[in-house]
Amino acid sequence: MRDYWHGLRRGRAIPARSDVEPRGISRALDYAFILERIAPGAARMRLAGRHLIDLMGMEVRGMPICAFLQSSSRGRLSDVLESVFKAPQIAELTLHSRGEYARPELNARMLLLPLRSDLGDVTRALGCLISDGETGVAPRRFDLVADRVLPIIEGGTTVAPSPSGFSEPPSRFDGMDTPKRRRGDAKGAPAAPLPDPGRTATPEERRAGFRVVTD
Repeated sequence: MRDYWHGLRRGRAIPARSDVEPRGISRALDYAFILERIAPGAARMRLAGRHLIDLMGMEVRGMPICAFLQSSSRGRLSDVLESVFKAPQIAELTLHSRGEYARPELNARMLLLPLRSDLGDVTRALGCLISDGETGVAPRRFDLVADRVLPIIEGGTTVAPSPSGFSEPPSRFDGMDTPKRRRGDAKGAPAAPLPDPGRTATPEERRAGFRVVTD
């Protein structure tokens, strides 16, 4: 799969999604998939081979790639995915599925190779997922036990995967700190103090709160 991807480059750093043809990866077709980046650190399956369908026990087109991993490993997968698209770079992942009733222990490897979309941005990836042994009862989900990133050009630099998402902290909610301006208060003037519910109002204060309503 990696040699096929390098052959598609033809002097370019990243090959295009439109360059990928099934007959070019016929021997690995059952294990291959195409990803589409849909958000920072998130990607879904556009195409997937028979082996991936067998692992999940269902059609996986449109499914997020994180569905193949246990929830405890999805954060790290998200970081690796984002580095593949943003750096861009190649990623190799080592996976393990614990054995249990009707589900024998499984070891697997995943390869992620960046691709350009028709718009020229790196939002696609060619991937390969191979597991060793009997699948057992589907679905099978894996722990991410190791990952490695590689440069797309030999001798190039790589970017270590880091936590993805929003870097700007959420703004502080001050709704309880500042009383709202009430109707009738002058704009820019300090708001009138709210009455203390634990204090009994004087007769003068009660009369000041009355309003005369006429039809």
